[in-house]
This record gives sequence, structure tokens and C-alpha cells, in this order.
Amino acid sequence: MNVAASRARFDGRVVGRDPATGKPLAVRVADGRVTEMERTDEPTEVWLSPGLIDLQVNGFHGFDVNAADVRPETIISLVHSLNRIGVTTVVPTIVTAAEERICAALVAVRDARVADPWVAHSVPYVHVEGPFLSSEEGPRGAHDLTWVRPADIGELRRWQKASGDLVGAVTISPHDDQAIEFVAEATREGVRCAIGHTHASPEHITRAADAGATMSTHLGNGAHISLPRHPNYIWAQLADDRLSAGLIADGHHLPADVFRVMLRAKGHHLAHLVSDATAVAGLAPGIYDTSIGHQVELSADGRLSHVGTPYLAGASRSLPDGVATAVAMADISLSTAVRLATLNPGQIVGGRGRLVRGASADLITYKWEPGATTLEMQSVLCAGALVLGDT
Repeated sequence: MNVAASRARFDGRVVGRDPATGKPLAVRVADGRVTEMERTDEPTEVWLSPGLIDLQVNGFHGFDVNAADVRPETIISLVHSLNRIGVTTVVPTIVTAAEERICAALVAVRDARVADPWVAHSVPYVHVEGPFLSSEEGPRGAHDLTWVRPADIGELRRWQKASGDLVGAVTISPHDDQAIEFVAEATREGVRCAIGHTHASPEHITRAADAGATMSTHLGNGAHISLPRHPNYIWAQLADDRLSAGLIADGHHLPADVFRVMLRAKGHHLAHLVSDATAVAGLAPGIYDTSIGHQVELSADGRLSHVGTPYLAGASRSLPDGVATAVAMADISLSTAVRLATLNPGQIVGGRGRLVRGASADLITYKWEPGATTLEMQSVLCAGALVLGDT
């Protein structure tokens, strides 16, 4: 198997401005860990943060988790590409498909983690988005109706058997008793359940949270074009403090005022940014054939839509883009936006995304100024290994 080149271990100091204070901070790294942190007067133009954490990645730069022929090499290339833009924790996301195809993708991720230690570090688990979703137009989104099916705990167990218990999260529509029982059983078996692509009643949303659901997948998307003023399934998820909300801040999936209101409703501690990027992300504008949405058009402004329609067909912008865009959309500080892509999702993946002594040295330095559309990476460390730059 051809895997990406090995990386040089970095032991030394990384200096950058702390987004929380704007003041320079020096972080010492040794043996893949943060060993010291101190304020410094050293001049620097770059910002310093933990590596970004993306809990929903379908693909990037032509590498497709959901391709019919996905192989371990695809996953390795995907992860290394994302590492280079500062995403040091990646949760590959497999969408609605035949069971055999879901299992094949899971095996590809499993084998990639075995083959490459940086993939093993970067990929804590896999998110399966579907196939237990709403079959209705709107909530179903770009998921293939052919393969949407009722919740089945037996299928989840077969996924786990195929992948060595690699499934850590499942997005499900809790619109019936069978789905809610699935949430309860999956939660007991250690799998995090997220509500998404649903037409569930508010009562069913509450019952799903009672059963153990803890997240909302790209809240505000995968929904009907028109909803009752109240009650509805979006209000129910916003109101439930047991549900952390994933939000896509690409300027297309949520209008700025909606994004701002959702952040205010959840508070900055119960929301996290996701890219929901597809394989088209990072490519030039044009028309592409993809595994999600089939024929899609990527416009110059980053909007990805079904050819000939106004409907979205996934996302094309990366998480560093999302952090910068979130600042402008919600009129929040860089520090808050970074938190939404580090500390908050990090709590969902075992405590990553913190800049503390003893933490894994997943660190990024980058250039950013108000109005920027992305975080311009200057250096990236992943588990103390140099991915980009010379720090």
C-alpha cells in the first residue's frame, strides 16, 4: 500500500498570538505533547490555536469517502490533505447507501488507520449519516431515497463487526418508535446518536433526547422548505440543552441572521462548526459527477448545487473557511469562532481541542484579519509531527 510520506517529529517552541487575548504565547512541544506554555514579548503576526476538529467530512480535494471504489489510500490522502490545511482531527462521514457499500467504506477507513499512524491519530471514529433518515423530500436532502430504510440495530452491529467497532456516531431521524429504540440501544452500546434529516414531531425529538441523543446534525439543513411557525423540529432541537448543534458556516447553508440566532439560542458552549465538505471541496469551479448529489455545479462563490436547480448538494468549503466566515456571519470574536471548531467539538471526541500541558501537540499557526474568508495556515503540527511550515 502506498501511504503518504512519514513526517518529521518536532521538538521545540511554537509562538503565536492567543485569540482570547491577542497577546503572544509560546508553546513548547516535546515527544508529541505540549509541555509548557508561557506569555512572551516576542513579536509575531500569526495566531496560535489547537488544531481544528471536523466532525463531518464526506470528502475533500477529490478524495471521496463515499465513492463506490473507496480504498484505504483514498482515506489516507484525504486525511493528509486536511491535516495540511489545519484540520488535525477528522471524522469521515459515510452517507446513506446499501449496507454492503457502507461496510466497504468502513473497512477502508479501518485499514487506513492500520496502515498510517497519522490517520490513526487524526480519525477517532467514523460518523454514519443515515441510512435511517426521513424519506420525505426536503428532510432527506441529497440522500438517495433508494437506500433510506427503517432503523435497525442489527445493521449497526454488522457495521461494527466489519470495522472493528469504528462507528462512533450515527445520524438518525427519530420519527417513530423503532428509531427511538435504536437511539436507546445504540447509546447503551457506546455510539453517539445525532438527530438529523428528520420530519420528527417535537415530541419525538424530546423522546430521542430522553433515549440518549446528544447532537443535532447540521441543524437548520436537511429540512422542509416551509415549516409550521411553531411547534416544529428545529425549535425543539434549539430548545433542548441536551443537544449540541452542528452548524455549517459556509455562507450558503444558513443565512447570517439564522446562524447568529442559533448560536445565541444554543450558547457558545453547545454549538460546533462542521464543514460537511464533499469531494468537490477545494477544487476549481465547474460541473462534477459525485457520489453525493450526482451531477453538481460548484460556483465561484463556493455554492455547491444540483445542476440546473437552486438546491444545495453538499458543501464545498473547508473548516478553516468556516471559522473565518463564522466571525463575519455572527459578529463574534475570532476566539469564539475558534472555540466552535476546537474546544467544543473536541469535547465530543474525548477532550481534544484544548491548549493545556500534557495535551497532544495538535497545533496550528495562521494569518487572519477581520474580513478574511479563511485562516491562512503558516504551520501545522499533528501529534507533534510537522505537517506544514517550519515553525
